[in-house]
Amino acid sequence: MDATVKSHFIGKEEKSAPRPRLLYRPTAKTGLMSWLTTVDHKRIGFLYGIFALFFFLVGGVEALLIRLQLMVPNNTVLTAEQYNMMFTMHGTTMIFLAVMPLSAAFFNYIMPLQIGARDVAFPRLNAFSLWTFVVGAIIINLGWFMKDGPPDAGWTGYSPLTSRLYNPDHSIDMWVMGLQLLGVASIAASLNFIVTIINLRAPGMTMMRLPVFTWMTLVTAFLIVLSFPAITIALVEVMMDRLFGANFFEVSNGGMPILWQHLFWVFGHPEVYILILPAMGIISEILPTFSRKPLYGYPIVVFSGACIGFLGFTVWSHHMFTTGMGTVATAAFSLATMAIAVPTGVKIFNWIGTLWGGHIQMRTPMLFALGFIWMFMIGGFSGVMHSAAPADAQQQDSYFVIAHFHYVLIGGSIFALLAGIQYWFPLMFGRMVSEFWGKLSFWVIFVGFNVTFFPMHFLGLNGMPRRTFTYDSNLGWNTPNFIATIGALILGVGIGIYFGVMIYTYFKGEKVGQDPWDGRTLEWSIHNPPHEYNFKVVPTVHARDAWWYEKHHKEEIAKEAAEHAKAEAAHGGIHMPFASIWPFVTSFGILIGAIGVSVLDHDPRPGFWGTKIAVSLLGGVVMFLGAYLWALEGNEGYHLHLEEEDGHGSAPAAKH
Repeated sequence: MDATVKSHFIGKEEKSAPRPRLLYRPTAKTGLMSWLTTVDHKRIGFLYGIFALFFFLVGGVEALLIRLQLMVPNNTVLTAEQYNMMFTMHGTTMIFLAVMPLSAAFFNYIMPLQIGARDVAFPRLNAFSLWTFVVGAIIINLGWFMKDGPPDAGWTGYSPLTSRLYNPDHSIDMWVMGLQLLGVASIAASLNFIVTIINLRAPGMTMMRLPVFTWMTLVTAFLIVLSFPAITIALVEVMMDRLFGANFFEVSNGGMPILWQHLFWVFGHPEVYILILPAMGIISEILPTFSRKPLYGYPIVVFSGACIGFLGFTVWSHHMFTTGMGTVATAAFSLATMAIAVPTGVKIFNWIGTLWGGHIQMRTPMLFALGFIWMFMIGGFSGVMHSAAPADAQQQDSYFVIAHFHYVLIGGSIFALLAGIQYWFPLMFGRMVSEFWGKLSFWVIFVGFNVTFFPMHFLGLNGMPRRTFTYDSNLGWNTPNFIATIGALILGVGIGIYFGVMIYTYFKGEKVGQDPWDGRTLEWSIHNPPHEYNFKVVPTVHARDAWWYEKHHKEEIAKEAAEHAKAEAAHGGIHMPFASIWPFVTSFGILIGAIGVSVLDHDPRPGFWGTKIAVSLLGGVVMFLGAYLWALEGNEGYHLHLEEEDGHGSAPAAKH
């Protein structure tokens, strides 16, 4: 806690007092316990980012092993089984444990600041979503430390590869359970973000004054809430098949394997936009800042984002053109797939309009943003090709598809997320990344990415199937595979430079003051790094680019801020929630129960309560005890009484 802040406990209201009785209650601000009990949206966002970046590096190592195996014909770096494990875990890790939580890190950290809020609507639920995500990640990766190894059925988990017949060990059980828990975490966080954006906006911030990144947070949250039930149903059915002998997907007993594909892709294609819409929001913040002009066509950009979210639910079966759905269904999904390219193209033209005529500053975040636009366009062009069912039938499950979705998800999502880290790093940590090293990392990543994935278009057109662990030397695939592997190594070096620079900057980087980019939105109006309370006074928003307006109407804003400060002081200061250990305890109980259900075997000794059941019940008890004690905490918190400060949250020297 900043030394200019006094904290008071909010207890039960006294009958004689119109306001709550104030008592002092210290809370831990440093050490491990402060991180385990935190409910501060910024700390939770930071933790999401750290875990996501760790798994991003894990997924990158898995990708390098895949490429090393395919570098030359008949290679033996990996066996066929190990190769299956590697691409299964690479896809699962990158999508569910890297890109999604890295987007969630920005949602948590940046979105409340952009809308002028002091925290999210449900701070403890936010902490619960973080720790449940960690639990799901642990369960999915436990297989690395077990005899049977991790799952090897592909990240899409197509039936019947997930059945007991083909996968009798626990790896699929852990994959299913881990994904279920990641879904719980995602839905809890998304509901929190929806309520926060709708209810906690600063005065004057209408929906059409929201920053585009906040709008994309809202659309993404709705996509998660609406799409995750489909994959939840599918995973429950797999679990029922495996644990209790149900027959949802077992053909010999009347099951339907294609049912899994429908349920998975009803979730899976909105998932593509869950990954890409946050990236589009980040780009829509960076381009205006470094073009020195407002975003061109703001209402159209917002509307096109909402259209993408809606149309994302209408195109799932373009992943299934080769399953024999029939001409009517194929034609319908082809048309829908073509249609979804329209709002995506609209965004690109609006970004170009933002650049056109602007005073462009080619800083590192801008380079990554421009790289995103170019790479995403290439991925989009090949995606439109797949809307034609005859072309898709030829390219289905070939390396052309691998090239397509990596241009969308790395050239798109990852480039934008790396741009976002560079852009908001000074806000989060008060230090500026070196332009030389930042630009060097961009060019190495850019070159490595294109050298890796562009040759895969030709590999696919030449017939190389995906999910194959080796190939003969007479098939014509040798040179493109060798080039792709060299590119992957270059890409790995670029990522290493990027994160090495980030780590160095965190400890030794140049310190910068408030608003180093001359930004346009409210997060740049506060002290960096932000105080726990974010804003000394909740701002009143007068324009779409709220901070830009404030910088040009200082007298008007200062007068309003003084009036709001008096009003808050009269109400007892700034109300902040207490830290709580119970979300962590609840998630820890889920971890114990998940290990019992998905990892342990029944104890074979007769008359003995099996270890599997005992551990599962223990986890359930810990979970419900944590949730019960969490509920007993109520909504109590503490008040902050601030000394005089400059701006919305720039504190002067500490007073003792």
